[in-house]
This record gives sequence, structure tokens and C-alpha cells, in this order.
Amino acid sequence: MATALYTLGRTAFRRRKLVLATWLVLLGGMFAAAATLSGSTTDAATMPGTESQRAADLLAERLPEANGASGRIVFAAPAGERLTGARASAVAAAGAAAAKAPGVLDVSDALTSEDGRIALVQVSWGDEASELPEGSVAAVRTAAETAREAGVQVEFGGDAVDSEPSVGGLGELVGLAVAGLVLLITFGSLVAAGLPLLTALIGVVIGIMGITALTGFVDMDSSVPTVALMLGLAVGIDYALFIISRHRAQLFEGLEPEESAARAVGTAGSAVVFAGATVVIALASLSIVGIPFMTAMGLAAAGTVAVAVAISLTLVPALLGFAGARLMKGKNFETGPRAARPTLGARWVARVTRARGAAVLFSVLALLALAAPVLDMRLGQPDDSTAAPHETNRKAYDLLVDGFGPGFNGPLMLVVDAPEARGAADAAAQELGQLEGVAAVGTPVVNAAGDTAIVSLTPRSGPSTEATKELVEQIRSRTDALDRELGATILVTGQTAANIDFADRLSGALIPYLALIVGLAFLLLLIAFRSILVPLTAVGGFLLTIGAACGTLVAVFQQGTLAGVFGVEQTAPIVSVLPIFIIGILFGLAMDYQVFLVSRMREEHVHGADPTRAITEGFRHGARVVTGAALIMIGVFAGFVTEDAVLIKSIGFTLACGILIDAFVVRMTLIPALMAVLGERAWWLPGWLERLVPRVDLEGEQLSKRLEAKA
Repeated sequence: MATALYTLGRTAFRRRKLVLATWLVLLGGMFAAAATLSGSTTDAATMPGTESQRAADLLAERLPEANGASGRIVFAAPAGERLTGARASAVAAAGAAAAKAPGVLDVSDALTSEDGRIALVQVSWGDEASELPEGSVAAVRTAAETAREAGVQVEFGGDAVDSEPSVGGLGELVGLAVAGLVLLITFGSLVAAGLPLLTALIGVVIGIMGITALTGFVDMDSSVPTVALMLGLAVGIDYALFIISRHRAQLFEGLEPEESAARAVGTAGSAVVFAGATVVIALASLSIVGIPFMTAMGLAAAGTVAVAVAISLTLVPALLGFAGARLMKGKNFETGPRAARPTLGARWVARVTRARGAAVLFSVLALLALAAPVLDMRLGQPDDSTAAPHETNRKAYDLLVDGFGPGFNGPLMLVVDAPEARGAADAAAQELGQLEGVAAVGTPVVNAAGDTAIVSLTPRSGPSTEATKELVEQIRSRTDALDRELGATILVTGQTAANIDFADRLSGALIPYLALIVGLAFLLLLIAFRSILVPLTAVGGFLLTIGAACGTLVAVFQQGTLAGVFGVEQTAPIVSVLPIFIIGILFGLAMDYQVFLVSRMREEHVHGADPTRAITEGFRHGARVVTGAALIMIGVFAGFVTEDAVLIKSIGFTLACGILIDAFVVRMTLIPALMAVLGERAWWLPGWLERLVPRVDLEGEQLSKRLEAKA
């Protein structure tokens, strides 16, 4: 591999104008594709195989209007007063005006609470939320706002709140600013600092434009572009950084620019390929969960990472050719005055290898302590109850709780499929309405053919509570007997039931997914390092990392520890999709640091250094650039904590914490200490396995011999 990449790097350096032109043409083509082929994103997640999805599919066929978007307009009189007289007239007029908005199918009469203070108007659209006519939601809200003139409080919930996250904003600017500052400090050169930023931006734009073009053919969740942007920006900067750092070190040692660029791609580029492969495998493996939007998210992010790898191996050496000797300006850590002084990294690894037992014990105990809150993790989906207290959908939720009870915000829907649906629906409503957790049962609505009915069932508990989950399980356990008795098929659906099914599906997929990516990564690292124990320490360290990262997530977002510091206005269960997605991303990034640090250690070991010296020398060469790379990723991910969307904010926070933990506690403390404990055994590989494992020459040993022979 190193030899092939060496040739690729030399070719890209020599034909830099052609390489640059090719990438610019591709960039322009992606812009054109995005402009002409793009469609709209969606927030409607389908879950094939779940009961709630089967019910939704049946309704789409038999009673399609029931699957349309719905919103809530909540009106409230001042405390201690009632919605009577002019206020009642204003509420009625607002509802009538909202019914005239484009795409609105129906607006219900106002339902008033027992004390007369709060009223609810339901708005139904004929299409799903992602397909509503432009301006429809805004028109409904404008119509309803007229009631404020009569002194009525007006709040909105459900699909009456337009909250699609946007791509691009303060988070990205903060991340880029941090990355630029770290690169400038690392290199002391504007040219050297600017190249990783430039190549990463080109890669991210190509990835985002490609995703945008694909929305015309594939349903994409609205958060997919933001996740791809977040990850592509981080890895794009890091991969370019590793190659440019190696190139500059070789320039300072006296190599010619062309030869140096080729060798940098051949050595550091090999690590980039393996690191990128682990990220791509982890993200693409999200498809095993069986949820289409997660498959799309994983594949889109994996594609963006693949573009980052391709740019690092081709465009980066081409730009190194344009930069020439100007890259030698700035800090020289290899042959300059700084080279004679022990670095902080060298001093740190010397202490770690001397106190190896204490370092292992302290690291493991600290990580386990951070992971402890995971035992209290509760999964759920964002709803109006998890919005910030000042948001209109949260205010609407609280008003409905006060006026009608917590279950009113998350009604369940029974879908009855039977030749005589009305009779079966009446019998099911009567039977299930007697359950202790049911507050009210609505009147069945039957389709024109009379073979499908829906019944609204209101729980006594809120939509994200454990009591409601138990109620759904109880209803489903009773429907089997009812199906036989009534000659019908009764399914439970609605947003609350769908959220429960979603969380259960993800919880069930977590262990198989983790086993798959750990197994595949172990094989990759086995091939890369030709060792059994090095891959085992790598994946063991990752398991500690993911536990600690998810522990901090639970502590802040669910338990509220330091929530105000990170802008978390409302604690809530952890978003169901988050743990499995964080595992996918964080695993790939953690393996980046393992590959870049340990490949340099193996390089020293292959060239004859004893185990301890190989660790310290490899660490000394790799620690500075890995530290810079980690700080860049932390900065990029931390910038997304400023976003309003709960999913994006929590992903950014958890990845920033995970990188901090993995880079500085696991890869720079625990792994060197473990390898010092293992000594020569760290590189052990059984003879029979050694003959089976292909040689990829990650550390460039065969390349060095070939170049020496030519010299």
C-alpha cells in the first residue's frame, strides 16, 4: 500500500494543475447537480417491520387523510379568567381564518377545559409535514395570532411549529475559527495552516452538494447535511494535517519537495486510508439497524469521509506542489532549535511508561466513573415537552397539561382493520377504555369502504413517560385476544407509539451493531499492525471511551448536571438515535488516533527500537500532530453545541467530550501504558496467522527498502 500511495502522491505533485482542475470541475458539477436535482428533506422517519409503521401504511392506503400533518393551536385566558365573550369570539374567528390557509383539510371546533380558561383547536392538513404548501404553516399562525388582540394567549404545537434545522451557522464558524487557530499555532505559518482548511472545505462542499442532489431521489432527514458537514469538516482537516505535518518534517530534514510529498502520502497516507476505512465502515454499518433515515444518514456521512480521504491523497500533494518551499516557513520541531528540547509529549510519555501500572489503573477508574450515569440512561424522542421553556410548543404543551392532563399531548391511535370496522372499533374502544392507564377514548372514525376505523385513546400519563410505554405494551398484549374475538386486526400507532417502537428498535440493534463494527475494525487493525494485542487494546479503550462519553451525555442532557453551562434549557430522555450514531462516528475517530500514534510506534519498532523506546519515540513524533488534530475536532464538534436542534446539539457535545476523553486519556495515557506493560508481547502474532494476514506495509518499511535500493 505504501508503495502504491507513494506513486500516487508523486503523480499528483507532478501533475498538480490537472489534479486541481479535476477537483474544481467536480466541485462545479456538484453545485450544478444540487441546483437542478435537489428535492426536499423530511423529518418523517419510517420503521419497516414495527406495528406502528404497519398501521401507518394501512392508513396511507385506506384512510390517507389520517396520515396528514396535524397541529395544535392553544388559546388561554389570563390566570383566573375564562374564554368567554369577546375572547371566545376571537378564538372562533381565529379558527375560521386558519381553515382558509392553503393545504388545510380541517380545523376543529374549540375544545375548552373544565375551568373555561384554556381552549384547543386542532388543525389537519391533507399532506405530510414535509409536503405542505409553502407558507401554509405561517398562514395558520398568522390567522391564529389575531386572537391576541382580545387579550388571549396563543401558542402552537405539533406540525404548526416549523422547526427544520438549517445547515450552516455559528457552530461551523466557531469550529473553523478554532481549527484555524490550532493550525496556526501548530505550524506558525499561514500557508501551512490554510491548506488543511482549504482542502477540508472543498471536500465538505462536494459532500453536501452531493447529498443535496440526492434528496431529489432519496428521502433524507433534515439533519443529514448537518451531520455530514460536522464530520466531513473534522476528518477533512485532520487527514490533511497528518500528511502536511509529515511533509514539513521531511522538508526540514533536507528532502526535495517532490520526494517529500510522495513519501508523506506513502507513509502518513497509509494511515489515512486505514483510519478513513474504519470511519466509513462504522458509518455504513448503520444500515443494519433497518431504519431508512439512519441508513441514509450513515451512508451520506460515509461518502463525505470517503471524499475527504480521496482529497487528502490527491489534492493535498498537488497543493503541496504549488506551495513549494514556502511550507518551510514557521515552526521547525524536527531539526530546528526546538528539536533539542524535550517536548511536553516526550516528558508525558516518559512518565506514563515509568508509572505504567498506576497510569492504567487511574485511567480505567476515571473512565468508569464518567461512565456511571449510563446506568440511568432513558431513550426517547424529542417532543413538545422537551422544548425549551420559552418556546411556543413547550408553552402549548404546558397549557394542555394544565387544562386537560398530560396524556392529552400524546394520544394513541387504534387502527382497526375488519370487514365491519365500526362494530369492531366500538367493541375495542369499550374493552380497552377500561384499562387503568386510559383517561379517555374517542368516537371511532370509519373510512368510506367501512373496512378501516381509527379510535383515539388518551393516556393518563405524558407521552415520554415509562407509564405510557407500559400502557402501549398492555394494549398490544390485549389486542391478540381481541383480534380473534372480533375477527379483526387491531394495531396501535400515533406519534407516541411510533416513538416507543423507534426506541425499542434502536435498543435492540445496539449490541449487534457494536459487535459488527468492533469485529470489522479488529480485522482492519490486525492487518495494519500485524498484532493480536494491539487491536484488542484499541477496541477495549474504545469501549471505555464510549461509556465515558455517553455518561457525560446522560449527566448533562438527562440529569441536568452543568446543563446551563452548555445551553441545555430542558432536560429530557436521550434522543433514541443518538447512542448508536455516536458509537458509529466516535469509533471511527478513535481508531484514527490509534492508527496515527501506534503506526509511528510500530515504525520505530520495525526499524530496531526496543519496545519502550519504540513507544516513546513513536509518541514523540506523533503526539504533537494528534494533539492538534484532537483539538481541531473538539473545536469543530463543540461549535455545534450552539445549535438549537436537540439532536445536533447533543451530537456535537458528545463527540467533543468523546474526542477529549479518547485522545488524551485513552490514546495518550492508557494505550502507551498498556503497551509498556505488554512489552515485546504487544507485537506478537501466531505463526499460522502471520502467514494468512496480508502485508500492507502501513509503516512504509518496504517502501524505505525500495527507496534505499534505488539510492
